[in-house]
Amino acid sequence: MEQQNSDNSAKFAFFYLLSLAALIFMSLSVGIIVFQIINKNIVDAIQTFRGSYSPDALKFAISALIIATPIYYLTAAQINKNLFKGLLDNNSGVRKWLTYFILLVSSIVMLGWLISVIYSFLDGELTVKFILKAATALVIAAIVFTYYLYDIKRENVVGVKDKVARAYFCVSLLMVAAVLVSAFVFVESPRETRNIRHDNNILGKFNRIDSAINDYYAANKKMPESLDVLIGGRFYLDEEILTDSATKKKFDYKVTGEKTYELCAEFRSSNKGKEYDYRYGYYSKRWRHDAGYQCLEQKVMAGVIIDTVEPLPAP
Repeated sequence: MEQQNSDNSAKFAFFYLLSLAALIFMSLSVGIIVFQIINKNIVDAIQTFRGSYSPDALKFAISALIIATPIYYLTAAQINKNLFKGLLDNNSGVRKWLTYFILLVSSIVMLGWLISVIYSFLDGELTVKFILKAATALVIAAIVFTYYLYDIKRENVVGVKDKVARAYFCVSLLMVAAVLVSAFVFVESPRETRNIRHDNNILGKFNRIDSAINDYYAANKKMPESLDVLIGGRFYLDEEILTDSATKKKFDYKVTGEKTYELCAEFRSSNKGKEYDYRYGYYSKRWRHDAGYQCLEQKVMAGVIIDTVEPLPAP
């Protein structure tokens, strides 16, 4: 039996290290999902980027959870199966060293996480968000640590079906499943994400057109009659900037006053009421729109043309 255990030590080390990697991804993903759900539902009007809702973080956590969860539970099941059959010695160096190594790495990760949560609170995050995030981190840490501390202290494992270990697995798996289902409730669909990117692309082009119109007005003291006069030259515009990349349709331009104009395009979503959602881009606060064909009005800000300013005489 000793020779068999020695021969299998590499295999058991592989199981433990793979379960460690999967455990880190799984526990962090659960925490990230809960954190993002908290950020989405408790909005702070003066929050920083760090405390805002991030759909990218939520999508990464969902992806990691889908992959890491089955890997962790399968490797953990293999470890317990070999312990039950006596193929893995309960007192073997591989089991003890790697179990404590899992506890060490998990401790470092959780300590870093808790430090980050406390730092966010000291940096001005809302108290209720701090309490919920701290509680989440502590619950995850408690489940991981108590299970592995219990597991390493078990004496009788051969032929014994441990009810406590099974309870840990069942409860933790139910919690992970509940978090994953909740994540799918809050995350937007791939189609919605693509629609937002489409609209942000249009607003980015609108902003470049707006800069060119301002330069044209400053140089000519009048609004351009059409967008075509802005192509090339000092305005650095081309046909691609004046066109919707998806529909290949040119943006509509209307002069509405001495210093006002409208740019029109077909939008796929609304960015109104989304001031704190960075998905809608840097320009969303200035270019508010609903879904559908929208004409957005702007006013030129006549400025100084830098290359026409006379240089100061040398002293």
